[in-house]
Amino acid sequence: MFDQEYDVIVVGGGHAGAEAAAAAANLGSRTLLATMNLQTIGQMSCNPAMGGIAKGQIVREMDAMGGYSGIVTDRSAIQFKMLNKSKGPAMWSPRAQNDRMRFAEEWRLMLEGTPNVDFYQEMVQGLIIEKNRVVGVRTSLGLEIRAKAVVLTNGTFLNGLIHIGDKQFGGGRAGERAATGITEQLVSLGFESGRMKTGTPPRVDGRSLDYSKMIPQPGDDNPERFSFLDTPLLKQQRECYMTHTSATVHELLKEGFDRSPMFNGRIKSIGPRYCPSIEDKINRFADKDSHQLFVEPEGWDTVEVYVNGFSTSLPEDIQFKALRSVRGFEKVKFFRPGYAIEYDYFPPTQLRHTLETKLVENLYFAGQINGTTGYEEAASQGMMAGINAHLKIQEKDPFILKRDEAYIGVLIDDLITKGTEEPYRMFTSRAEYRTLLRQDNADLRLTPRSFDIGLASADRMRRMEKKAQQSQEFVEFFKNTSYQPEEINPILEELNSSTVGQADKMFKVFARPQVTMEHMLQLEKVSGFVAEHELDREVMEQAEIQVKYSGYIEKEKLNADKLQRLENINIPENFDYRKLKSLSFEAREKLEKIRPVTISQASRISGVSPSDISVLLVFLGR
Repeated sequence: MFDQEYDVIVVGGGHAGAEAAAAAANLGSRTLLATMNLQTIGQMSCNPAMGGIAKGQIVREMDAMGGYSGIVTDRSAIQFKMLNKSKGPAMWSPRAQNDRMRFAEEWRLMLEGTPNVDFYQEMVQGLIIEKNRVVGVRTSLGLEIRAKAVVLTNGTFLNGLIHIGDKQFGGGRAGERAATGITEQLVSLGFESGRMKTGTPPRVDGRSLDYSKMIPQPGDDNPERFSFLDTPLLKQQRECYMTHTSATVHELLKEGFDRSPMFNGRIKSIGPRYCPSIEDKINRFADKDSHQLFVEPEGWDTVEVYVNGFSTSLPEDIQFKALRSVRGFEKVKFFRPGYAIEYDYFPPTQLRHTLETKLVENLYFAGQINGTTGYEEAASQGMMAGINAHLKIQEKDPFILKRDEAYIGVLIDDLITKGTEEPYRMFTSRAEYRTLLRQDNADLRLTPRSFDIGLASADRMRRMEKKAQQSQEFVEFFKNTSYQPEEINPILEELNSSTVGQADKMFKVFARPQVTMEHMLQLEKVSGFVAEHELDREVMEQAEIQVKYSGYIEKEKLNADKLQRLENINIPENFDYRKLKSLSFEAREKLEKIRPVTISQASRISGVSPSDISVLLVFLGR
C-alpha cells in the first residue's frame, strides 16, 4: 500500500495536524496525513469558536503566512466580534463563532484540494527509528510507512482517559477511542512525559431553552474577517446569549463534589488555569454567588448549543439538576454531558525552536502533546512544525519567529525555554512587544518572511505591498498637509478638545486621543485623498494606528533592537556549563537541560539570573 517513502508524515488530524500537513505540502513535500478518523479532521472538540484575546492575533499570523485556519474560520463563521475595541489597538482581538460541522467540512475540502497531501485512516502505534533518527511510522495493522520526517500532533488522544463523576473510560474525545503505544515507546527512548487534564461542558438542545430570560450577545454591526484574502464577509449573524449561575446552582453542584474526580483524587493532573471547570470556579471563588454562562449556537441549522463556562466532570445527574436551575435552562434537554479528559504530554523543553525533538532527529511535536491548550496555539505549532520538517529534509535553514516578530514566536519560545506544568494558553500579557504584534499588521510582519521560503503566495505578497505602500502614503499625507483653524476647530469644539489658533500639520491634531479617522474624514482634503486613492478600511485603520501610536511603536522597536544584540550571541552547541563554577547550581542544571541556542534565550530561562548571564558573556568574550 505504501511502497514509496513520504517526505513528511503528520500523525493526527486536529488543528495542529491539519496546519502541519497544509504547510509541508504547500512547500512541496509529499505529505501523508494519518489519523484515526478522517471524518473528524479539523474537529472543534470544545467550543465552536476561533480567535479571542491573543488567539485572534495568532490566527491572523497563520493566515498572513499562508495557513488555512483564517480562511476556514471566515467560510464557516456565524458571528464575528472584535474584542477590546475600547482599549488600544495592541489589545484588539478578533473572534468568530463558527458552524462546527461546516468548519470541519471546510478543513477537509481544503486539504483534499491541496496537491501533495495523501490521507490514511488508522491508528499510528509507534515510530520507526534508526540511529536516533525517525524514518517512519508503524500502524495498528502492522503496516510500516517510511518518511524522512514525522510530525506528532496527537492532541488529547495519547492514553486519553475520560471522567464523568465516578465513571471513567478510555477515549481521546467523546465517542472516540484513545491512542496507545506512542507514549511508551518515547519514554523507552528517554523522553520525559507527564499528564494533563482539560474539560468540556455539556451540549444541550436549543429548542428546550428560554432565550427570553437571557441577555442577547450580538456580533459587530460591521463584521470583519480573519483572512487577509477576499473571504466572504458575514451578511447575517446568529446571536449568542448570556445567563448566570446562582447560589442555588452552586449548592446543587456541591452535592456532587464527593463524587467529583477532581476532588476525590481520581484526577491527579493539572487542568487549564484560565478555563477552569464550574466546580473549580465554585471552590476557588467561594465568595462569588454567580458566574457568567455564554450560550453559543453550534451552527446555522443545528439546534445543538454549547454552554460556555459550564465545563465540568461532575456526575451527569448533578450536571442536569444544576443546569435546570439556571435562568432560561429550566426545561433543558441534554445532547451529552460534560466530561474531563486526562492525556499524556511531553514537556516542551525537550524540543528545539523548530519543534524538532532533541533526542530523535527529524521528529517534531506540535499542539497539546507540548502542553498547550486551545485550537489556535495548536494550529500555529502545527504550521511551524510542518514548515521546519520540510526545510530540514531539504537541508535549508530553519524558520524561527522571534518574540518581537509574532505571538507564535512568543508561544514557542515560552514553551521551549520555560516549559509548562499546566496547559499553556496565550495572552497579550505574555508578549513584551504587543504594540508591534497587532492583529492588523500580521501581514506586514510575516507575509514577506513566509514568501521568502515559498509558502505565502505571490497574491498575498502583492496585497501586503499595496497595503503597506498606501498606508505609508496616507501617513505622509498627514505629515505634509496643513489644516486651517476654521476647518478643524468646529470638530475640536464638538469633542471638548482645546481649539487651535493657527494652521499646523494634520498629523499633530490627528494624534490627539479623541480625534478619530471619522472626524478627519470630515475635512475635505482628507476625504478627497481617500476617494482619489481608493483607500479601503484596512489601509485607513493602519494609517490611523501609525499616526496615533508612532511614539510607542518606535520605543518598542528600540527595546527589541537592544535585546536583538543578545539574540546574535550564539552559545556553542555542546557547551559544557559545568566548567563555569561561577554559575549558580540552578543555572547550571537548567542550562544543561534546556541547552539554549543564544544568550537571549538563556536569559529567559526561569532560575537563570542576570549575574549568571554576565558570567556567560565574560566566558564567551563579550
